[in-house]
Amino acid sequence: MTPASAGRRGEVLAALRGSRIPLSINDIAEQLGVHTNTVRFHLEALVSTGQAERVDLPSTGPGRPPQAFRAHRGMDPAGPRNYRLLAEILVAQLADDPNPADRAREAGRAWGRHLSAPEVSSREEAVDGLIRLLDDLGFAPEPASEDRIHLRHCPFLDLIDNRTAIVCPIHLGLMQGALERRSAPITVDHLAPFAEPDLCLAHLAPAPTGPAT
Repeated sequence: MTPASAGRRGEVLAALRGSRIPLSINDIAEQLGVHTNTVRFHLEALVSTGQAERVDLPSTGPGRPPQAFRAHRGMDPAGPRNYRLLAEILVAQLADDPNPADRAREAGRAWGRHLSAPEVSSREEAVDGLIRLLDDLGFAPEPASEDRIHLRHCPFLDLIDNRTAIVCPIHLGLMQGALERRSAPITVDHLAPFAEPDLCLAHLAPAPTGPAT
């Protein structure tokens, strides 16, 4: 999007927000002094991003009533996000715990247990399911051997420099919890962060037979 189009789109959105009633394309075009096709183009974009919505007006005579639009009621769904700040806040909170690594692993494990998945009956099903999960979460996993999975990417890479002792246990616990959820015959008993510059290693082992720790 060019600066000019971004500015015009902002003007269309401002017109909708400044009106107490829904506006037609002609209303907005007249208010801004632009062509109706220009308004229509920007309205379609605003609707697609959830910033504006179409409104059905009551018919006042024969024929189809003109389309009307209003600004989305609520916070701007296309506004900026800062999930990294949220992650930093939560990780910092875990770091203040007396046993930060254990607390982080348990937090990851609890989340992993919430991930809905069917039970598995074999080691192969468990490994395949874990690899699919890790792929969905952005770890870029690769099966390496019977007892190891390569992780080629860290979804929390921006936080790793200062928080390896928190982030990596979260990932370990998440894998453990997900396998427990599926009653898998295996677990991840160890995660080796950055065994190589572009590689972390998840080590697989038989699942413990006693209560989870």
